[in-house]
Amino acid sequence: MHQHASAIIWTGNRGQGTASYRGYDRTWDIAVPGKPVIHCSNDPLLGGDPGKMNPEDLLLSALSACHMLWFLHYAADAAIVVTAYEDCPLGIAEAGPGGAGRFLGATLRPRITVAAGTDIAAAAAIHHRIPEVCFIARSVNFPVDHQPRFVIA
Repeated sequence: MHQHASAIIWTGNRGQGTASYRGYDRTWDIAVPGKPVIHCSNDPLLGGDPGKMNPEDLLLSALSACHMLWFLHYAADAAIVVTAYEDCPLGIAEAGPGGAGRFLGATLRPRITVAAGTDIAAAAAIHHRIPEVCFIARSVNFPVDHQPRFVIA
């Protein structure tokens, strides 16, 4: 068993609290002891600050990061030398009546630089193993697609 703890601190009280719907900001801080504070807001489509992370950004980033870490682990086990990895994941979401929303799916689009002589088919096959072990991928209820691109160093 692992425990994960966080503190979410609402920072959007303009002085009147929630006395009116438009009278407060949808901002908060994520504060985990010993780590930098992350200043957040809700989605800009819902009036949030576009310069701050929102829950959707954080979920998509967590999904991508978890996938990356497992890919690197399996690559090392398979003697596949990865020298760079970056991802620009794309999440597709919908908002329903009343503002209730959900992710419909996500596509991870990593650009992975590997050493010359790498078996690209073997490297690509790793992506199919990750959903079985990635904590975040196993926790979401929407499909996650993988479209890796490989670059030979």
